[in-house]
Amino acid sequence: MNNSDLAQILIRAVEEADSSDRLLDAVQELAAAGIEESVPTLIAALGYNNPGAAVAAVDGLIAIGEPAVPSLLELIDDYNYSARAWAIRALAGIGDVRALDTLFEAAKTDFSLSVRRAAARGLGTLRWHQLPPQKVESVQTQVLEALLLISQDPEWVVRYAAVTSLEILAITIATTLPDQASRITNQLQQILDNDADLGVRTRVKFAQQKIQQQQHQEVFAPKRKLEDADVSEVPHRGGGRR
Repeated sequence: MNNSDLAQILIRAVEEADSSDRLLDAVQELAAAGIEESVPTLIAALGYNNPGAAVAAVDGLIAIGEPAVPSLLELIDDYNYSARAWAIRALAGIGDVRALDTLFEAAKTDFSLSVRRAAARGLGTLRWHQLPPQKVESVQTQVLEALLLISQDPEWVVRYAAVTSLEILAITIATTLPDQASRITNQLQQILDNDADLGVRTRVKFAQQKIQQQQHQEVFAPKRKLEDADVSEVPHRGGGRR
């Protein structure tokens, strides 16, 4: 049986499900198959009144990845807010740069803290290689500005997600945009000094440690390479001419 035949069987099972439990099972099986042909059905499942099925559909769409993005972006303008919220979660998990504007808007303005949190995390996992090289630094700067704002969100779970993304971005731009990376370390210290939530402050400490580890590796890596090169030039005992 090829993927197309399997997809049709699994899609039919979703369409014919006559109870919440059967719908959940059918969507989970369809999502687990990871077949691109299933994207429309998985997206439709985001709008069902079945949170378990929606979670499974999001996981399946994330696993399928880039091919699901155009259809997800079309859903963003749909009147069904619940489906839109699940679509944003899927886009955040995929990390496709085509969803950048959607993630910006959702992270800054969506009334649902869970949607803002998902969008904030998505801004930290964007696939930069999808951008033209000449645009990468400017877009990274845009993302930084957004995350600095989001890190002041009134909900601690959103601030927590913003810290996670700031850590990833700081490591990503450490060598290409050192001044902007310094802004991140400064912001993290401000959060550590001022945030009222222990969980957020603990996450900041972890982020600082990861950033410092990366900086340490970058400082000592050239030295290690040089030392290795020097050692390789020293003849082994017994080597050379006698």
